[in-house]
Amino acid sequence: MKKWYAVIGDPISHSLSPFMHETWFRENGLDASFIPVHVEPSDLKQAYEALLILGASGFNVTLPHKQAIIPLLGGIDDTAAAMDAVNTVVRSGKSFNGTNTDGDGFVKSLLTMKPASDSRILLIGAGGAARGISFALKRGGFEDVTITNRTYRRAEELASETGSKPMMKAEAEHRLGDFDIIIQTTSVGLAEDEALPIGLQNVRPGSLAADIVYNPIETPFLKRAEEEGCRTLNGVGMFVYQGAIAFEKWTGIKPDTEKMIQLITEKLGGNYVNR
Repeated sequence: MKKWYAVIGDPISHSLSPFMHETWFRENGLDASFIPVHVEPSDLKQAYEALLILGASGFNVTLPHKQAIIPLLGGIDDTAAAMDAVNTVVRSGKSFNGTNTDGDGFVKSLLTMKPASDSRILLIGAGGAARGISFALKRGGFEDVTITNRTYRRAEELASETGSKPMMKAEAEHRLGDFDIIIQTTSVGLAEDEALPIGLQNVRPGSLAADIVYNPIETPFLKRAEEEGCRTLNGVGMFVYQGAIAFEKWTGIKPDTEKMIQLITEKLGGNYVNR
């Protein structure tokens, strides 16, 4: 029987997950399909029950359902519990279990830049994405992590949970040169005429600036960081690696991530390079 998978979200038409997983199914000779499903928040419970009844083998969860899906699931693993969010659901008999691959996907992408394990890292933001990445950084052996956020209290709370250090945004901006890696996890600064999430005038040339956004490939944050002499890492790798972890959980197969990063980059109209 042909297996099928899905991604649910609101909106969902922009998602490149179907392209990615359908390509991996073909490359690995799997008789399976992957579909995008637009689910409004008020319809989440019905959509979940439909996925279960209709026999989905698994599905991805994107905004705004990553937390709301949790009470509906048969269970979640430690990673999803720590992050209080689910992005990947795997069928287990007559129920679904949830996990989260976002943070580990980012760390796998970061490791392609060969950072030192003792790198001093500044994480900008304290929302769901920052939460996942902060936990994953610690699991990946990166101990020196500082969290800054527009609302300092939220930075304090996340830092306390993850064993990191909080820092006021103004101080982080002033001391930016102290950090080897700067990770931008917020939605601030995506528009060209919008202020960046943090001023980069004090950044150290040669440090690494990363943005979890993959569309556009070069965000205003990365463009400015490159102008200041930083190496840059866009969000394509995180997107592909988090998908690859989900794909392996569903199929037991590790897909070709390097080729997919190139395909996604080209599909978005960019060049396959992180500098």
